Amino acid sequence: MSLLRFSDHSLRSQIALVFGTLVVGLAVLLSLGFGELLKLRIERDAGTALQVIAENAGKLLANGLQERSREAEVLAAAEAVWTKGLDSAEAHHMLARSQATHPHSAWIGVADAQGVVRAATGGLLVGQSVAERPWFKEGLQKLHVGDVHPAKLLEQLLAPPPSGEPYRFVDFAAPIRLGPTTIGVVAIHGSWEWTHEVMESLTPVRTDDKAVELFVFDRKGDLIYAPGGQTRALLEAGQRLPVEANNPVASDRAAGRAVVVRWLDGRSYLTATAPMQARNSTSDLGWRIVAREPVELAFAEAHRTVQLALAIGLGAALLASVLAWLAARRLSDDLYALADAASAVEADKPGTRIPQAHSSREVSKLSGALGRMTHRLLTAHEAMEEKVRLRTLELEAANRALDLQARTDALTGLLNRRGFETQMAFALALARRSGRPLSLITVDVDHFKRVNDTYGHETGDEVLRRLARTLEMRLRNSDVIARLGGEEFVVLLPDTDLLGAQAIAQALVEAMAEQHDPVVGRITVSAGVASMRGLQDNGLDILRRGDAALYEAKGQGRNRVCVEA
Repeated sequence: MSLLRFSDHSLRSQIALVFGTLVVGLAVLLSLGFGELLKLRIERDAGTALQVIAENAGKLLANGLQERSREAEVLAAAEAVWTKGLDSAEAHHMLARSQATHPHSAWIGVADAQGVVRAATGGLLVGQSVAERPWFKEGLQKLHVGDVHPAKLLEQLLAPPPSGEPYRFVDFAAPIRLGPTTIGVVAIHGSWEWTHEVMESLTPVRTDDKAVELFVFDRKGDLIYAPGGQTRALLEAGQRLPVEANNPVASDRAAGRAVVVRWLDGRSYLTATAPMQARNSTSDLGWRIVAREPVELAFAEAHRTVQLALAIGLGAALLASVLAWLAARRLSDDLYALADAASAVEADKPGTRIPQAHSSREVSKLSGALGRMTHRLLTAHEAMEEKVRLRTLELEAANRALDLQARTDALTGLLNRRGFETQMAFALALARRSGRPLSLITVDVDHFKRVNDTYGHETGDEVLRRLARTLEMRLRNSDVIARLGGEEFVVLLPDTDLLGAQAIAQALVEAMAEQHDPVVGRITVSAGVASMRGLQDNGLDILRRGDAALYEAKGQGRNRVCVEA
C-alpha cells in the first residue's frame, strides 16, 4: 500500500504533525544552542581556573627563588662573622642556623677565594675544591642563581630524598667581601624537593572528576619537574614543553588562555602555560609552569550540561506536541461540522443551517461571518476601484507637473532649451503654413564670468534673474523667451521680420544698459538677430545664425546688436 501524501491527512493530523515537528525542531535547536553556550562558558571557566593555578605556582616559585637568593646575600654580608675567619665557630653556627630555618637547604657552605670549602653544614665537602663548579665561578663576581642540575659531589653524602628520585639542586651563591677584597663565596644548594611541596600545595586533591597536574619546564623547554615521581620517566620518553613557540596555539597561550594540547602519551589535555615572573633579574631562570587536566574530565560538566539541556528540550517538545494534537482535534471537529452543514446547504436540503461552533472564539465567529463575507468583498472591491481612480488622477497631475518642471529653467522661471525647442518647432510650422515672418534674438550678458569671479555666483544668479524680468516686461505675450544655458537667452518673435527684430533687440540692449545693479553697477548685454529665410529653413539653422550674429556683437565691443549676414 502506497504512503499517504501530506494533503491526504485530516486537518487534525496536519496541524499536529506541522506544529509538533516545529516544536520538536525548535526545542532541539534551542536546547543545543543553550547547552553549547553553557558548555563554552564552563570550558572557559575551567581553562581560567587552570590558568590561575599555573600562574599562582609561578608566583610561589619566583618568591621562593627570590627569598633564597636574598638569604645568600644576607649570609655573604655578615662581615662580623667573616672577619673572624671563614672556618670560625661563628661561621659554622650561622650556616647551621640558616639550614635549620630552611629545611630544603640541602647544603650550605663557604669556599675561600681559591675554591676550597672551609665551612659547611654537616661538615660535608670541607677541605674539598669546588673551584670548577659554576656556582663558585659566578659567585665570585656577583649574586648567582643557577638552574636545576643533578647532584655530583653530594649525591653519595646525603640521605635519599623522600620522593625517591635522585637529588637535584638549585644553587644560590654570593661573594663574601671585606672592603674591596673578595675573600670567598657562600653557597646554598636548595633541594628540588621544595618545588614538589609548592606544586602539591596548589594542586587540588585528585578525585574521579579532578586530575590537575603541574609541570615545570626550563628555558629550553626541557622538563625539570613532573608530579608523582614521573620526572625521570618522562625525561627518558622525551617529553618537552607541549606548546612550542611555532605552534598555532601560541597566540592563545600568549593571551593567557588555556588550550587543548595533545601530550606525548597521546592523550589530549586542557593545558595552561604561565611563565615564572621572576622578582629580580638574578632569579630569572626562564621557567614555565604548565598545568594540565584531561579533556574528558575538564569538560565533563560541560558535556553533562549539554545532555541535560537536550533531554529537557525533548521533554518539553513532546509535551507541546501532545497539547497541539488535542487542540487540533477540538478545532477539526467543529470544522467538520461546518463543512457538513455547507455541503447540506449546497445540496439544498430543507431546514439546513450553519451550526454555531464553540471550540474557539475564531471558529465561533466563522459561521456568522460567512453570510456577511460576500457583501464585504463587493464593498471592498468598489472602494478599491475608487481608490485606483483617485490614484490615477493624482499620477496624471504629477506627470504634468514633472513635464512642466522638465521644460522650465529653475533659476529664472523661463523655458529651458527643451521647452524652447518645442515652441520653436510649433512657431516654424505656423510660419511656414501662414507665410508670415519669424525672427529670433539671442542675448548674452557681457563679461558674466567676471561678475561671478568678482561678486560670487549668488550675485551672478541675480543678474540673470534681472535680465529675465527685463525680457518679460519688454516683450509681447506672444513672444517666447527661454534660457538656453549659462548667461545665454533667446527670444522667439512670431510675425516679426528682421528689421522689427533688430529694433526690439536694440531696445532690450538699451534697457539693460540703463539699469543699475546695487552690487555690480551697470550691466550690459549683446544681442544677435536672425530671421527665417524660407520654407526649408529650420530652427537649428536660424539659431546658429543668431549665435553667429551674437558673437559678431561681442567682437565689435559688446553692448550692441548685430544682424545675421
